[in-house]
Amino acid sequence: MLAILKEYAVGGQRSVFECFLTEAERNELMNRVQGEVDEREDKFILIRLDPRREMIFLGKAVAPENPPYFVVG
Repeated sequence: MLAILKEYAVGGQRSVFECFLTEAERNELMNRVQGEVDEREDKFILIRLDPRREMIFLGKAVAPENPPYFVVG
């Protein structure tokens, strides 16, 4: 799971990965994760942020350039 998520991530901390995905990338990621997740031990949550909301960045954050999908795993 970690290797898969790191392929899509643009940032993150520990077990939270920040990803900006196109619809095709989102579908691909979901298909890959479904084949790897162990439902007894793993938790995978994909959260789509409301694109109408202003994003607030602290620290070394960089504004996104792609669609608003985020992976929290």
